[in-house]
Amino acid sequence: MPREIWILVGGSFIVAIGMGIVSPALPAFATSFDVGVTAASFIVSAFAFMRLAFAPASGRLVAWFGERPIYVWGISIVGVSSAACAFATSYWQLLVFRALGGIGSTMFTVSVVALLVRLAPPQQRGRASGLWATSFLLGNISGPIIGSVMVGFSLRMPFLTYGAALFLAAFIGWLLLRKSTLAAPVRDDVPAMTVREALRSRTYRAAMLSNFSMGWAVYGVRIALIPLFVVEALRSTQAMGGVALSVFAIGNAAVIMVSGRLSDLHGRKPLVLVGLAVSGLGTAALGFSGSVPVFLAVSLVAGVGAGLLNPAQNAAVADLVGAKGKGGPVLAAFQMSADVGSILGPLVTGVLADLISYRAAFAVTGLTAVLALAAWFAAPETSGRRGTAEPALSTGESDAEVQRAEK
Repeated sequence: MPREIWILVGGSFIVAIGMGIVSPALPAFATSFDVGVTAASFIVSAFAFMRLAFAPASGRLVAWFGERPIYVWGISIVGVSSAACAFATSYWQLLVFRALGGIGSTMFTVSVVALLVRLAPPQQRGRASGLWATSFLLGNISGPIIGSVMVGFSLRMPFLTYGAALFLAAFIGWLLLRKSTLAAPVRDDVPAMTVREALRSRTYRAAMLSNFSMGWAVYGVRIALIPLFVVEALRSTQAMGGVALSVFAIGNAAVIMVSGRLSDLHGRKPLVLVGLAVSGLGTAALGFSGSVPVFLAVSLVAGVGAGLLNPAQNAAVADLVGAKGKGGPVLAAFQMSADVGSILGPLVTGVLADLISYRAAFAVTGLTAVLALAAWFAAPETSGRRGTAEPALSTGESDAEVQRAEK
């Protein structure tokens, strides 16, 4: 694995652990300005909305200036906004500072994924994606523990710590990547791939649907609905809701590296199909759990499904962009599909839970995975391991052809 990928993985872990540190403090800090739960929740949503709104611009910035400067600037913007949150003296200041962080967040995400696409050898893209996802997962697991301790001392301390961690990550990224020839901007006449070109690919359309489903279920419904379901339907404690989230993360972490390796060896599509099937069934079954032990077991299964899916679908999109492609806009649109799911999922399922039942809410969430599964059945393999591989759309050459030419 190239050294530069390990640098990106380390930086992503710092970013993720910082996000986790802030998460216990953000709602409490918002309500300290004498606002209600709805206003406090909007602080969280504002970050996601800004990520979604600025994603197309981030893709164009990556295409114009290259991944490396946008990576550093993106982390730096989030660092400044997070440190500014610590000095907010009103709810509206906190809202503005937090929303500005969403701009930097999407710049960071699009640029780092574009770098992974370019730096990872084609035969190691699944493993590189799994390694990067694991770094984020470990940071998200350990961060809230640290943040919970900090909140006991001060609600502002987590934001200052997050800002300092992000400045550290930006400096490390700049220092270690500035002389890297692999991470240098591509200087050639190959135009940036457009989203319209990518949408001609059945695999890209299927990946958009599966990423939408993951955003809906993993980043939206899991966080918004599971704690409420545990308390209201299973008559357990709020702490048990946190345990359920942790069990999901354990299932995810247990298979995510294995999934990346298997997708490199046997192709992307088999892992995506299995991941969607397990994730969809596991998520739908959550609403039919009659006891806490059953609910925890099903949460573990759903986490395994998400872990099988994520590296393989990301590697499939990387195959389409190609090692020489400039895929900033395409990767931004791919990210937006998950952001849309994470915004719509809690809204739709919250209404379903109120008007019908939790079973209906979780069943509809599982249905999104079924729709993505149907799209993937019709999509060709991209890695060349099985079936007919779709070429890298930006260059007109498949990665296998590029490798043969280089040899």
